[in-house]
Amino acid sequence: MAGQLQLAFVNFKKDSYIIVEGKQNADRFFIIRQGKVRVSKDVEVVEEERGNILGPGDFFGVVATMSAHSHIETARALTDVTLISVAKDQYGQLIQNNTPVAMKIILQFSKRMRYLDDALTRLTLKNTGESDATHLFKVGEYYARQSQYNQAYYAYHQYVKYCPGGENMQLARERMAKIGPYARITNFDYKPDEFNRGYPANAMIFAEGEPGDELYIIQKGSVKITKIVDNNEVLLAVLKTGDIFGEMSLLESKPRAASAVAYEDCVMLAVNRVNFARMISTQPQIIARLTTLLSERIWFIYKQLANTLITDPLGRMYDALLIRLEKDRVPFSGAAGYTFDFGPKELLNMVGLTQSDGALVLRRLLENQKIRVIQEKINISDISEVVKQTEYFRKMQKIEKSRHSSSMPVIK
Repeated sequence: MAGQLQLAFVNFKKDSYIIVEGKQNADRFFIIRQGKVRVSKDVEVVEEERGNILGPGDFFGVVATMSAHSHIETARALTDVTLISVAKDQYGQLIQNNTPVAMKIILQFSKRMRYLDDALTRLTLKNTGESDATHLFKVGEYYARQSQYNQAYYAYHQYVKYCPGGENMQLARERMAKIGPYARITNFDYKPDEFNRGYPANAMIFAEGEPGDELYIIQKGSVKITKIVDNNEVLLAVLKTGDIFGEMSLLESKPRAASAVAYEDCVMLAVNRVNFARMISTQPQIIARLTTLLSERIWFIYKQLANTLITDPLGRMYDALLIRLEKDRVPFSGAAGYTFDFGPKELLNMVGLTQSDGALVLRRLLENQKIRVIQEKINISDISEVVKQTEYFRKMQKIEKSRHSSSMPVIK
C-alpha cells in the first residue's frame, strides 16, 4: 500500500521568476494550484500546441527534473500563484497516490513529442511525413530496392493487412511472393497475452504508418528507429536494454510515426493498453522510467529545434555536436577527446543538409585539426574546442537577430 505523500505548497508573487532557462540541477517540478504562469524560451521556434500560458492543473519543469538536464524554459508568474512542489524522488509515490496526475503528464508529453517531432521533420528534413497505412507500400518499395528483404516483406504484409482495397494490393502480393524466399519472416500476429517477444537481427518490429496499440521495453539487444524521407532512410535513434519505445501510438491511438528494426537479436516486453493502465498503479517505477525517457526526448528535440535557427551551417554542425555531448552527459572540463557514435552522413541529416549541399561545410568542419573521422565515426581530440566554437556561433546568431530586430521599421 502506498505511503502518505507529503507535498509542499509554495507561493510566488506576480512577475516573479519561478524557473530560469539554462539552470542546471533541477530537483523538482511544479503543478499550478492557483493563478497563471507564462513559460518562454530563449529560442522560440514553435509555440507550444496548447499555448505558453498555463493555469490550474498544468505543470512545468518536469522535463528538466526528470531528465536531469538543464531547464529548457523560463517560467514567470503572470499573477500571484500557488504551486504544488514535487521533488524528483517523490514522483513514484505521486504515481501511486494520484494516477490521474501521472496519466495527464504522460499523455501531454506524448502529444508534445509528436507535435515537436512533426515541427522538426518540417524544418530539418523539409518533409511533413506520411502517417497512414498506405505509406506502408512505399516503405516496402524502399527496402526492396535496398535488398533488405526482411523489412520489405514486413511492410508489404502489413500493407495487405491494413489496406485490403489499396490500389497497390496486387503489386504488394506479387512483391511478397518474389522476395518471400529471401526474407526471414517473423511472427506478424502475436496473441494479446504473449508479452515476451523475440526478434532476430534485421527483423522489423513495426513500420511507419502502421496502426499500433503496444509499447515495448527492451529486455536484451538493441533496436534502431528509422524514417523514410524522400527515398532515404534517416536513422533517428539506436535504443538499448531498458529503453522504451512505441509509446506514442499506444497513448494516442495514432499510426506509427517511424519504424523500429531489431539492430541485433532482441528480447522485449510488449505492453498493451489494458496492461499499461494496470502498470500505472502496480509498477510506478516503469511509469517513472517512461516519464524520464519522454523528458529526455523532449529536451533533445527542443535543442534540435533551436539548432535550426543558426543560419551558418557550420555553426549548426558545431551546435549539433555539442547537443550530443550534453545528451550523452559527457563532461566539458579538461582536454579529453570523444568519439561520437555517428559519422559525417548522420551529422548532415541532423542539421538538415543533403550530401551535395553539405560536402563543402563538412570540408570546413574537418579543416579544424581537432576534428577527424576515424572508422566512419566523428572524433574530437579536445571537447573544449566544440564548446568554444558553438558558443561563438550562438553569439553571432544572437547579434544577427538583434541587428535584424533593430532594423525593423517602427509602426505607429
